[in-house]
Amino acid sequence: MSTIKQRPMMKQEYEKYSEEDFQVWKILYERQIVNLPHAATQAYLDGLQLINFTADKIPNFEETNAVLKGLTGWQIHVVPGLIDDDKFFQLMADRRFPASTWLRKMSQLDYLEEPDMFHDVFGHVPLLTNQPFVDFLQALSKIALSYIDNLWAIHLISRIYWFTVEFGLIRENNALRIYGAGILSSAGETKYSLSEEATQLPYDVDKVMGTPYRKDVFQSQYFIINSYEELFNSISAIGGYLEKHADTPEPNFA
Repeated sequence: MSTIKQRPMMKQEYEKYSEEDFQVWKILYERQIVNLPHAATQAYLDGLQLINFTADKIPNFEETNAVLKGLTGWQIHVVPGLIDDDKFFQLMADRRFPASTWLRKMSQLDYLEEPDMFHDVFGHVPLLTNQPFVDFLQALSKIALSYIDNLWAIHLISRIYWFTVEFGLIRENNALRIYGAGILSSAGETKYSLSEEATQLPYDVDKVMGTPYRKDVFQSQYFIINSYEELFNSISAIGGYLEKHADTPEPNFA
């Protein structure tokens, strides 16, 4: 009887980061951090301090995980890059956020097709210190796992993830702020998403799940929550929408 060998868990090999890697992190960090004090949600700014990210040091996952474990119980889990939906949602259902460890090259500072460590870690990880937000992530992932063999349902869930976790806005003290990692890790979209040029709409589950998105341009619209508790409390509406629409794909869905 043969046995299947389990692949060893990937880990961050910190000693292998090059001088260029440190320079890339520093450039991206310094270029974006100046935009965030009056643009990012307070929860992100607080989280950035709690996990002690700086321009001069690529984050060490072991150190960051020690902080996260005490705050929300979450951990960064190393992945090679984009992973299959079942693995992605299973990790987050288990309170492990998938993140790559590689950084873009100097020649890729302004655009990268596949998210790298700067997006995964600078954009996402500070908000893993916020309990209602990570509760939403975990609950959404558990819903996704229950529909994991339904491609249309997973696509609908991806729209929620896209317009909240990646490109969401929040209203704080009567001002719009950013909590979506796709915006927080992009200097250009940080400015655009809060400008009068952008279309900004109240967060509505039916509207979000009925809205397609594109990855290669600034978003045509952004959805605004009023609190992370509101986001978490929308889980029941997400489940209800899927019960009605999971088996009826849009005509152009392939």
